[in-house]
Amino acid sequence: MNGVPRLTRGDILRWLKENDRVRLAQLWEWADAVRHEFVGDEVHLRGLIEFSNYCSRQCAYCGLNARNADVARYRMSADEILACAHQAVGFGYGTVVLQSGEDYGITREWLGDVVRRIKAETPLAVTLSVGERTEGDLAYWKDCGADRYLLRFETSNRALYDRIHPPRAGIYSDRPALLRYLRSIGYEIGSGVMIGIPGQTYEDLADDIELFRELDLDMIGVGPFLPHEKTPLGKEEEQLWAPLGEQVPNSELMTYKVVALTRLVCPYANIPSTTALATVNTKNGRELGLKRGANIVMPNVTPPQYREKYEIYPAKACIRETAGMCHQCMKHRIESIGRQIGKGRGDSPNRTIRRD
Repeated sequence: MNGVPRLTRGDILRWLKENDRVRLAQLWEWADAVRHEFVGDEVHLRGLIEFSNYCSRQCAYCGLNARNADVARYRMSADEILACAHQAVGFGYGTVVLQSGEDYGITREWLGDVVRRIKAETPLAVTLSVGERTEGDLAYWKDCGADRYLLRFETSNRALYDRIHPPRAGIYSDRPALLRYLRSIGYEIGSGVMIGIPGQTYEDLADDIELFRELDLDMIGVGPFLPHEKTPLGKEEEQLWAPLGEQVPNSELMTYKVVALTRLVCPYANIPSTTALATVNTKNGRELGLKRGANIVMPNVTPPQYREKYEIYPAKACIRETAGMCHQCMKHRIESIGRQIGKGRGDSPNRTIRRD
């Protein structure tokens, strides 16, 4: 990385607190240069299918949590999912991401059959994002052809994690350990964090970025903390704040800092410019994310009748767009900044690096 320093934890912490525009312009330049050198100028598109909004968990910020009685629950049929996958192929996407709440009504065998059908009928890579499941489930889906697994650890601060993610009865949650297991059985692994969780300090966020490096993640998604109003953390009086001056803001600027720093410490990772970032800046949030280290976007191919019901946070960007509208919008945004849409599956460069 010519001219780009290798960041220590202390460097990361200083950059997280940096607000000088001239200094930050240097950070953006470094991140963009490292992105260009290590993952190129292509922006790969992942077609997102939000196939179930049932969830067994009671996470203190998510609108899908089990206690929210106002959610109109749904599960898409296998044929509906396959139709979305074929639509993604038609748009030229190389991957579909099958995402749901932590829905134990989705059985190992049912989801395995969906994965097999997608792999038999399309050239797509399949990413699963269905929460914490048993090692048996995860291994079964890998055998069925699943390529990647996304599981955000959200925060490396264990006490903060436990406050916002009440565990299921009798089951201990250890997402970093689960990510290591997923890698051991051959998945590309993805994770990420929320930025600005009430109670999250700059020290916590620096530890998060260090954990990205330690886990050697293939995919890393970060976005601002956006609580749903029907959750405990969506109510101002129930928020828990860090000590004065140490609370990380859930701001657009802080999100760009974390994207850029993540690119510098994990140069080969695939990093999306997320929907949450586009939600806080509908004008050009995605474009700025792509200019500051990101190389992935995730256009939504979920059918319109379901899309509005997958409301993990309020005012989600693009929630009323059709898959075709979303595709055209993404294409225009990518081309407007002089980048090109990637071809093929967009596998993690880490796979080749590790083999070598």
